[in-house]
Amino acid sequence: MSKAGTTLEAATDRSTPVVRLPRRRGIELALIVVAVLLSVYGYCAVGLAKSGSVPPGAAGYGAGLGVLALLAHCAVRLRAPYADPLLLPIGVLLNGLGLVLIYRLDLETPGDRAAPTQLVWSTLGVGLFIFVVLLLRDHRVLQRYAYVCVVAALALLTLPIFFPAVNGARIWIRIAGFSIQPGEFAKVLLAVFFAAYLAANRNALRYAGRRIWRLQLPTGRVLGPIVAIWLLSVGVLVLERDLGTSLLFFGLFVVLLYVATGRTGWIAVGLLLAALGAVAVGWLEPHVHSRIEDWLHPFASIEAGQGANQLAQSLFAFAAGGVLGTGLGLGHSILIGFAAKSDFILATAGEELGLAGLSAIFLLYGLLVERGYRAGLLLRDPFGRLLAVGLASIVALQVFVIAGGVTGLIPLTGMAMPFLAQGGSSVVTNWAIVALLVRVSDSARRQYDGQVAP
Repeated sequence: MSKAGTTLEAATDRSTPVVRLPRRRGIELALIVVAVLLSVYGYCAVGLAKSGSVPPGAAGYGAGLGVLALLAHCAVRLRAPYADPLLLPIGVLLNGLGLVLIYRLDLETPGDRAAPTQLVWSTLGVGLFIFVVLLLRDHRVLQRYAYVCVVAALALLTLPIFFPAVNGARIWIRIAGFSIQPGEFAKVLLAVFFAAYLAANRNALRYAGRRIWRLQLPTGRVLGPIVAIWLLSVGVLVLERDLGTSLLFFGLFVVLLYVATGRTGWIAVGLLLAALGAVAVGWLEPHVHSRIEDWLHPFASIEAGQGANQLAQSLFAFAAGGVLGTGLGLGHSILIGFAAKSDFILATAGEELGLAGLSAIFLLYGLLVERGYRAGLLLRDPFGRLLAVGLASIVALQVFVIAGGVTGLIPLTGMAMPFLAQGGSSVVTNWAIVALLVRVSDSARRQYDGQVAP
């Protein structure tokens, strides 16, 4: 090539614009401030409604939540500067709203206060978020530990079998007044395993094996191990009567199998198997059968003169809330009973914030799931794509199962609403999910930064 040609090519390269993606950390910080202010406003609104004055701990609550959110933001700014700016603020707002709702219900049960403990668990959750963001520099490292994750998940799922049942289910470990729910941590570990295994065998899952109707069946050698792990985990959960988490694991398995293969037939097979399993368990398991009966006839206990059951009280709470709600602190959802702060906390939100507030909460969850899916679509590596979709699907399935049960759409399953409900294991696990989505979204946008524009 001539010297003139080389000079012309170099000049052309220098004149080509380079795309520099905005990091958008200022947007994240502004949204975090809004989330903290909204949470403090809710806290003050509860106090004004119940006692006519601002609660004395409002400043401390706002300062504590603000410091936690600021530390998390600094970790993201330092280690994940390209991360999606909406993920952390959504987590802060949902967690803050959950603390407000639990505090509001605590005022009705002075002898059983859950908000201080929930604040401690929230602090641990944010600490885990910071730990993951700072130390996990590349999400692909998790792929190396797929089998370690599945062994740990099965061990966590098995442990509650050796402890007494609580409300008909063996899903907690209680030692010296301290309790955790191992299944909450197991769901993240199984998501990592499913994503790693399906990413490594995606071609064999797509093209190997027999074809039945429109479904390409993989060979048993490829599909067998992951089906065995899934059946083992679900079987343990059925023995523990934790059917909500069983449904969650099944949905996660089917969604990731569909994403890995691109075969819509897996969705049809998954729905068919889920329907058959639900019918079988509903007839054979008395605990589940009673929940189905309550779902089909929510007002039967009233007609029998026994008073309203939990589902009926929940439906009354939603009806009382109307469109705009009664106002924070002015509802009567505490009549639901012992599960008002956990399984049925969404009824408090529906009664006191109304349909408008409930819709806003669902939009926050939907936005969190959408940003997770978006990060997965942008990634080029199969493991990261499946991991992002799996983590976002965990949140989506959990919200659907819980909200559907509380509103009477489907039978109750006994799970915790992400970030809102009382439950230390749940809030810590959900912060870990947000941290992993932050890490994945940072990798997704970082790979396009500085590329030559077309």
